[in-house]
Amino acid sequence: MTPFRSASLAPNPPALSVPAPAQLPTPDALRAQIPLSVLAKKTTALARRDIARVLTGHDDRMIVITGPCSVHDPDAALGYAERLSALAAETRDQLIVVMRVYVEKPRTRVGWKGLLSDPRLDGSHDLPSGLGLARGLMAQVAGMGLPVACEFLDPLVPPYLADAVAWGAIGARTVQSQVHRQLASGLGMPIGFKNTTDGGVGDAVDAVVAASRPHVHPGIDGAGRAAVVATPGNPHGHVVLRGGSDGPNYGPEQVAAALRALAAAGLPQRLIVDASHGNSNKDHERQPLVVGDIAERTAAGEQGIAGVMIESFLAAGRQDLELGRTGRLVYGQSVTDACVDWATTARVIDDLAAAIDTRRASTT
Repeated sequence: MTPFRSASLAPNPPALSVPAPAQLPTPDALRAQIPLSVLAKKTTALARRDIARVLTGHDDRMIVITGPCSVHDPDAALGYAERLSALAAETRDQLIVVMRVYVEKPRTRVGWKGLLSDPRLDGSHDLPSGLGLARGLMAQVAGMGLPVACEFLDPLVPPYLADAVAWGAIGARTVQSQVHRQLASGLGMPIGFKNTTDGGVGDAVDAVVAASRPHVHPGIDGAGRAAVVATPGNPHGHVVLRGGSDGPNYGPEQVAAALRALAAAGLPQRLIVDASHGNSNKDHERQPLVVGDIAERTAAGEQGIAGVMIESFLAAGRQDLELGRTGRLVYGQSVTDACVDWATTARVIDDLAAAIDTRRASTT
């Protein structure tokens, strides 16, 4: 009898390098091994508070979440963070700048799954080292006074990293997942729920509502034991518009429709726009056009857009990753989605800061 083969698999799929069985450290042990500095704790706490105030309309600044699509080189990420922290300080009166430190990469099919899963970029899948590297990087970035953002993908990971994160995301592929809605309901930072990959906003609105409620679900405690987790509900969930298969959804009409859906659900009429993915038709050179349009509308008095997301790194574009051949990589260039370069990032952030000044002047 011919053995069954899934039609979705290539005829000769590459062999997966499976590491020898190994235990992960407990969340308590990793947090003790890599503690947050006093400045990192203060940075994270203040950013969580200020982001929540923007999302509820009590702070007229704009949130800017920017950084690599997915971190693959911690040294380059820290070099980016040094530049971004200086720019964040210059624009703090107008903006709350948060750095993307994404260490898990969701995949539609297969591919490199991020620094946490494969920190050596060689297919060895050294998760214990990846967890430590991810936490250490987040601790260093927050220790510069720069808040950290990440996407939460695997529900076992947040106990190891969440205390270093000021803003979190639930992605387009997992926004319908009850597991992730329960997870978000117990996290201590504002969580953005992206619209689904087809561009629909309804599931993201439902996710915000679900995450705002208390839940009881299986999880792990600080000692790494299976436990019953009771969550209080997250009052600062919000929608992130990232476009979809039907095209962008950051225009005035689409934003207004999303705000009406939030109002109908009894939620604050504030959202964030992701300038990449479907909103730029996956063309990184269009991201500045998206941000520029939002800046113009903000300067003209539009209130519903609380923030923007930008995929940005030191060098523009992207490069292919050949596992185990990292010596060939361009420093500061993404190995996943294409990013805008630093000069473009600095320009669009300055434009957003100027837009906030203009809106304030017209309001006054």
